[in-house]
Amino acid sequence: MRETATRLAGIVCFMILIFCSVVFSQEAQADIDELKKQAPRVFIDCRRCDMDYIRTEITFVNYVWDRREADIHVLITTQSTGSGGTEYTMAFIGQRDYEDYQNTLRFVSGSTDTPDEVRQGYVKVLKMGLVAVAARTPIAERIVVDFKEQVRETAVEDPWNFWVFNLGAHGFYIGQSHTSMLDVFGNASVNRVTPESKLRLALNAMWEESSFEYGEDSITSSSRSRSFSGLYVKSISDHWSVGGWLDVNYSTYSNLDLAITPSPAVEFNVFPYSESTRRQLRFLYRLKYSYVRYMEETIYDQTQENLWSQSLNTSLEFNEPWGTAEVYLFGSHYLHDMSKYRIRVGGDLSIRIVKGLRLSIDGSYSRIRDQLSLRKGDVSIEEVLLRRRELETDYSFFFSVGLNYSFGSVFSNVVNPRFGGGRGGGRMIFF
Repeated sequence: MRETATRLAGIVCFMILIFCSVVFSQEAQADIDELKKQAPRVFIDCRRCDMDYIRTEITFVNYVWDRREADIHVLITTQSTGSGGTEYTMAFIGQRDYEDYQNTLRFVSGSTDTPDEVRQGYVKVLKMGLVAVAARTPIAERIVVDFKEQVRETAVEDPWNFWVFNLGAHGFYIGQSHTSMLDVFGNASVNRVTPESKLRLALNAMWEESSFEYGEDSITSSSRSRSFSGLYVKSISDHWSVGGWLDVNYSTYSNLDLAITPSPAVEFNVFPYSESTRRQLRFLYRLKYSYVRYMEETIYDQTQENLWSQSLNTSLEFNEPWGTAEVYLFGSHYLHDMSKYRIRVGGDLSIRIVKGLRLSIDGSYSRIRDQLSLRKGDVSIEEVLLRRRELETDYSFFFSVGLNYSFGSVFSNVVNPRFGGGRGGGRMIFF
């Protein structure tokens, strides 16, 4: 009897313990939910970020999909580094009750980092910026912060002295009963980029061959190209840079047996280069000398030439909370004949018109008067259809426009990876 009473008492105590745990857990969850309601609203503006991973790892803020509903607009821009990695620049722009909060943080990934290592890196830095915002709300009492000191990009002992080497090859062969195509590409590059200078050397080679059978006819066409490109840039100040290119080209498409082109250049950026991920207004001037030997006689009765030319490229770029914009104007001409010129104007624009509505416009137009390497003689129909030979033209252009509209709940805290369908990984396979 006593043993039975003891067992019953134990069971009652165990049930009371479970009940208290459930009640406590519910109260704790209710407390957290109440704190979460007062957490800052954040809009993440990033094209290359894993949003599912961000929402999973940083849970002390509320995510919204419309920037107008946000307390903090996080504008994340990227640019390539000299080692082949990516620099993420995160601008924290306060809105509404947080207008006084402005901050900029950066994360740099390495060329050998896996996608998971990259997203861990930028989420860690993003978390640092958002903690300062959450610290103004009651949810701050539930946050634990780890700090790691940041260092300059070059403040490391690098056994390679910032030299980065790359080798690559690619090929594919496709075919059907009456057609086949073989493409082979190869490349090698050497880069060294520091805040003081930039050096890029690259070799590229390409071979394409296509075969077609139509009735009794059989057509084979091939195209080949090889090129070397070298660039060196020296940083003079936060606005000025000097340097130059050296290009060597061989191309059956462009009728170039050999083209050697050294070209010194100077560039001025109205805005400091340190702000390049947010805004740029650059003027780049190049003076070119070219020794050119043609495969076949040109329409100007030339088999080789020594040419001088100059060019000016103006580029304006903005990346702001309202959207992004880029406009450029390029002009070049040969010094021996001012009528041989090329002008290109273009740009792209992405604007958030109203809540949830985005307009995208992209296009360019070129006026072409400088095709000195065009072959003399008739062009075969095969060369035209297969684009194996450069054709004379007065202009070229392209244009695209698009609208995208989103509506519904402004909150986007929930992550559900079932059946894939998210950018956090996974692949859907259909049979």
